[in-house]
Amino acid sequence: MHKTREAVAGTALLVAAIRARESVREDRLFTDPFAEKLAGATGQRNLDAAIAAAGEQAGAQIVVRTRFWDEALLRATATVGQVVILAAGMDARAYRLDWPDGVRVYELDQPAVIEAKDRLLSGDTPRCHRVTVGVDLADDWPAALTSSGFDSGAPSVWLIEGLLQYLKAAEVRALFARVDALSAPASVLLYEVVGQALLDSPTMAGLLESMAAQGSPWLFGSDTPGELAERHGWTAVVTDIAVPGNAWKRWFAPVVPIEVPGVPRGYFVEAVKSQDGQ
Repeated sequence: MHKTREAVAGTALLVAAIRARESVREDRLFTDPFAEKLAGATGQRNLDAAIAAAGEQAGAQIVVRTRFWDEALLRATATVGQVVILAAGMDARAYRLDWPDGVRVYELDQPAVIEAKDRLLSGDTPRCHRVTVGVDLADDWPAALTSSGFDSGAPSVWLIEGLLQYLKAAEVRALFARVDALSAPASVLLYEVVGQALLDSPTMAGLLESMAAQGSPWLFGSDTPGELAERHGWTAVVTDIAVPGNAWKRWFAPVVPIEVPGVPRGYFVEAVKSQDGQ
């Protein structure tokens, strides 16, 4: 396996460790009872290193995004019956969310990641129809997904969480083109983007150096994140992460109106494909 892909897969353990730590707080934003065993000792060591490099705020984005996407997924699946989580890592939503009846959740990631998670959760029961697809996103994952039962003729919900910053700009655009090609009208696309101003901010230097040192540099950022979906005809709503972050008392910077340029931000995007598919 390519060294960079190994490192990016390893960040899934870090994310699980952050979710585990949040889950034991009295004021927790969510409860993930599976995160601790998914993170393991390696995930905890990765978290300790991230905090040493960037301070306690190192996990804030992951905590806020977890709650934000939990809520967005449940809203979307009130009317859409199939979900695709790209680069699912150690995400345990198939096991912990209160999914509507009949929802099918497809988890895509590298085969080694899927195998490790399946082994760790072998004694647990998902709360939906969970389908795992072991495939590298650099390969022909659309064929692997459809051969696993995904119906491109029916609306779908897509989650791209914690992935785009590790890709080159051309790879990001190719990924969105593939998602669009597989999405029927009324599909929902949920994704997060690191702002370019945030990548360029001196406050990010420690974290970015740490990520690069472990072989998973952050490569992609954009302060026009809705464009990734809009160029394919989707309607996008963009939320500055600071808005829910401050509302939930988990953010370290005040909310600045999104119209103000040059502000270091992260973005959540919720996009819907038009009914006529145009």
